[in-house]
Amino acid sequence: MIVVKIGGGAGITAESYANFAEDLAALEMPVVLIHGGNAEFSQLSRDLGRPPRMVTNEKGRVSRYTDSETIDMMLMTYAGKVNKRIVAQLQAAGVNAVGLSAIDGRIATGRRKSVIRVIEDGKARVLRDDHAGTIEQVDTTLIRLLLDAGYLPVITPPALARAEGTPINVDGDKLSLELAIELGAEAIYFFSDTPGLLADKDDESTLIRQIDIADPETALESAQGRMKVKVESAIKAIERGVGRVVFSDARAEHPLQRALDGEGTVIERLSPGS
Repeated sequence: MIVVKIGGGAGITAESYANFAEDLAALEMPVVLIHGGNAEFSQLSRDLGRPPRMVTNEKGRVSRYTDSETIDMMLMTYAGKVNKRIVAQLQAAGVNAVGLSAIDGRIATGRRKSVIRVIEDGKARVLRDDHAGTIEQVDTTLIRLLLDAGYLPVITPPALARAEGTPINVDGDKLSLELAIELGAEAIYFFSDTPGLLADKDDESTLIRQIDIADPETALESAQGRMKVKVESAIKAIERGVGRVVFSDARAEHPLQRALDGEGTVIERLSPGS
């Protein structure tokens, strides 16, 4: 089986979802699909007069501040509009898809970080009422039941804060990786609005086609910005049993088939090493 993650960038459209649906309809192996919805989320926030508030933590990482109103908007976008649009496209293509959030069946649970420390205007501040968190445990029981019954699960953040029983904003890539590892997937395919990992993030012709995790230092040198975190996560996933990780282009025709054929950046162990 494989795990497929479709990102939520602005370049990923309803047409992209239709292309994925066509590819998935032709696929014979079991698939779990995870998706994002960041661009739609940001647009809804602006439409409702609550534009995204981006904050920088003490380590320099930029993230969205997710207060109680923002997590409600996330539920509307991710678990509502985007999830059901994808499910509808899959159903139209003949794929019996079921849309879920990671809250359902306790697919992903974790810890809410209700208080965060950030740097704003050069000063340290403490923000409360945050609904972001980290995944601590995944439970694939519901997913396996659906797969065994012939359904294709379509899963999205948020996850569930175990202590409070509230939704938490979690990283969709990490959710995908943890599920792939727990399900024993042979591969995980990440799709975004770029061709894959680029040597120059502003030049799509600089696609890096292959990375050998037996040489992790060289692999990480190839990554820039947020992609470095993605490559680190990919290396960990392969070390924990996933056969390979592929970053590919969601905007292409037949995106999944192209990725299965090796289009994009393929990360795997090519040579002996630790």
